[in-house]
Amino acid sequence: MTLSYRYLMSPPGAVQEAVEVALDAGYRHVDCAYFYQNETEIGAAFQKKLGEGRLKRDELYVVSKLWNSFHAPQDVKPAFLKSLTMLNLDYLDLYLMHSPMGFPNISGELMPQKDGLLLQSDVDYVDTWRAMEKLVDEGLVKSVGVSNFNISQLERLLSVCRIKPAANQVELHPYLTQPELVEYCKSKGIVLIAYSPFGCPALPCPSGENSPVPLLENPTVNEIAQKHGKTSAQVLIRFHIQRGIATIPKSITPARIVENAEVTGMASEPGALFAPGQWLRCYCHQGRVYDFHLTHKEIQTLEGLNCNTRFIKWNLLGMETHKHFPFSDKKWEVSPGRSASQ
Repeated sequence: MTLSYRYLMSPPGAVQEAVEVALDAGYRHVDCAYFYQNETEIGAAFQKKLGEGRLKRDELYVVSKLWNSFHAPQDVKPAFLKSLTMLNLDYLDLYLMHSPMGFPNISGELMPQKDGLLLQSDVDYVDTWRAMEKLVDEGLVKSVGVSNFNISQLERLLSVCRIKPAANQVELHPYLTQPELVEYCKSKGIVLIAYSPFGCPALPCPSGENSPVPLLENPTVNEIAQKHGKTSAQVLIRFHIQRGIATIPKSITPARIVENAEVTGMASEPGALFAPGQWLRCYCHQGRVYDFHLTHKEIQTLEGLNCNTRFIKWNLLGMETHKHFPFSDKKWEVSPGRSASQ
């Protein structure tokens, strides 16, 4: 398993520099999305670094996502090509359906609304998927996958798809371990990619009597970090890696980007990153490998912090009424009687 970088909710002007720092630090898996509205900056970073001649396109693993407004089959390819153009690339390595929920395409609006509620389309994500499969047929993208899909939706897609989803990108961290989804994806050969591995510190923690402390400030996480001489962020990344889950933290701070890279001993020349049947191998300088390892007991302790808390809120503007809303488990707040502060 490996480490990627994600560029969500980053201020304009900061993203290009952050991508350049990440590439110099050894990152080769870059997680993008049309919804993030910064693919032009990321493309400028790619163009600069590839132009320097020290980095080759086949050493990169670039991911983008189809936003909900472009689920209609006729909108899939134009949306893909727009991202591809902004990223200054000839192909993508992985293209994900950002969620199973479709919105109507109203002049390309990201969040089309009426009377304070999101407008919903009745496009079936299966039809969207079939249009995405054609992108693979045309050689525009190497693999396709999904994001924010639950087990039932994955099962339905697997029953009808021609090309199996390569990955499912979902929120995962010790407060939201989703063991059933993790095991299901592993059983089907679908790579699970964890977003918000730090519990999204840029967003406020849920409030309430049993609400958890911010994950990076959790005493248990801090204790394990101190034991290994690492930061809490490094421990959380390592937690996912040892569970066999690819991880995509987000930062625009150069020091933190480099710090997180140190978890995996990442190389500046990682070689092939993706091949059929395997996911993002990282090669290391002079035989350098992972420089610390969480014990089985520590992994279990971190898993025990699970309190089914989501930090990325999809239940807004009436989205939870969408017929393809994937989070019917109602896991939006801490379960009664449970606290993740211990």
